[in-house]
Amino acid sequence: MADRNELHQRNKHNGQYDFPKLIADYPPLKKYVVLTPYGSQSIDFFNPQAVKALNKALLAAYYGIRYWDIPKGYLCPPIPGRADYIHYIADLINPSGEERKCRGLDIGVGANCIYPIMGCTEYGWTFVGTDIDPVSIANARKIVTCNPVLAHRIELRLQENDKHIFRGVIKPDDYFDVTVCNPPFHSSREEAEEGTLRKLSSLKGQKVSKARLNFGGNANELWCEGGELRFILNMISESKAFQNNVGWFTTLVSKEKNLDKLYAKLKSAGVAEYKTIQMRQGTKSSRILAWRFI
Repeated sequence: MADRNELHQRNKHNGQYDFPKLIADYPPLKKYVVLTPYGSQSIDFFNPQAVKALNKALLAAYYGIRYWDIPKGYLCPPIPGRADYIHYIADLINPSGEERKCRGLDIGVGANCIYPIMGCTEYGWTFVGTDIDPVSIANARKIVTCNPVLAHRIELRLQENDKHIFRGVIKPDDYFDVTVCNPPFHSSREEAEEGTLRKLSSLKGQKVSKARLNFGGNANELWCEGGELRFILNMISESKAFQNNVGWFTTLVSKEKNLDKLYAKLKSAGVAEYKTIQMRQGTKSSRILAWRFI
């Protein structure tokens, strides 16, 4: 199990999972909990059903989410890492740490609706979540309506043109303090499967020849033409037209090698400020790219 001690200081998932607490809040998790060779409790992170049960337990125990589910094959996000993004964004938009109202826009909210859930329950923010997939929008809406803590705080909007990111979903009178995005990392199904094989082989310490996405993910969640770099370059280009509608634009950047091209694009777009926020979860490192025009 990955060490989570390097998470943001406000992240509720630093240290080891408290399985007795998690099972108390979500009893179905119990059948997936096993003892490790070291005598501690864990789950089989290669089992998609176990990962989903862990997510349900974490959301129930720490965020008051009593209903959460995703369609088969859809992305099941790792909760600690997703929470980290929201905590770092909170520092970005409110450096003083004082409580204030915030409205966020999640590009690619997915069926799991995880970033709006985190923002609403941790900071009392409101959110608009957008996606090109009607199934994701419908499922996210069900999560929102089934949880009183989320109801009337999260709005879902279908992006009807998959060539656009902000255009068509940001209305003329909208203002968002921040946008968040977990872009499709890969440029094709083949690249996504190769990446999964490398990750699983590394985790198991031996070559794995068949890809099994333990966190799931369908086409638009995992890959797009041109991959992460093309997606974010397009996002930067489009953001210029909405500079008066958004305080900070942000996105995850999985591949560090993409940063130089992204910085060059930001400079050519005429942004007033940009910064990179480093995040680390155990052996995994990632980063948030943030920019603003005003």
